[in-house]
Amino acid sequence: MDTWAPGNLHTAHGATFLYCSRRGVDHEGAVGAVRAFAEFGDRLRGRLTLLFVAPGVEALRAAVENVQREMGTPAEMAVHLVPGGDIKAVLKAAGAASGPLLAVVDETVEKSFSAATVLLTAPAGTWSAQRSELREAGLELTAGVELVEGNAELLVGFGTRSGKSLEAFKTELWALDEYAGVRYRDPQDPEGHLMDISLEPNPGALRREILLRLRDGGMTVTELKRFALTDTVYRAIDAQKVVAALLHAGAVTRSPEGGRLGGDVVISLAAR
Repeated sequence: MDTWAPGNLHTAHGATFLYCSRRGVDHEGAVGAVRAFAEFGDRLRGRLTLLFVAPGVEALRAAVENVQREMGTPAEMAVHLVPGGDIKAVLKAAGAASGPLLAVVDETVEKSFSAATVLLTAPAGTWSAQRSELREAGLELTAGVELVEGNAELLVGFGTRSGKSLEAFKTELWALDEYAGVRYRDPQDPEGHLMDISLEPNPGALRREILLRLRDGGMTVTELKRFALTDTVYRAIDAQKVVAALLHAGAVTRSPEGGRLGGDVVISLAAR
């Protein structure tokens, strides 16, 4: 929210935040969202609509009203609590069809999300299907990560049409405080290794994924950086570091052989 709000609250068409769940509303998270957006009240140039669509959402009303009174939210910031219904119809009724949309959902990717930024949660092991849903909705740039704590596992997926938004998501992902016992797993990692949350993530999974991708033929450094950004849990900068390490180890070759490791340098698997 802190990343999305500054660049989207000044549009003339207004901006919308949608929280949608089939399982029921997360009271702490919902109230936290209202409080977070209220802090941007002085930046509003158009209307900001907050939509909470979930079973039992009416129980939030008193807490939401308390936050609005406490923080003095502006008239341009409207909060709607909807027990359920067709998401497309809810968005249309709220006048949220044309402006930027940030949607936080659980397995509810709507085709009407084509102009949105979507953050979703779903059971681990379902990233392939969730990514297909995001792309069918017009969100071509995607990323997924599985959170693992003991026997508990959860997929967090992200979809957008903005490369800048995807890069910001990846940056925030690895900048999170390290929660005791919670680790990441890349859904695309063929070995499924767990990783600690760190500004300098363990590159093992990315190394395996790049080597696997290069079996289909050589790729430029730019293509490998985009692959890391859109098809792995890693950032583009991580791919640059892994490629340099693979070259040093002799696992891959480059063309041309000399010079700076620029974006147009082609990387290929080394001959056995």
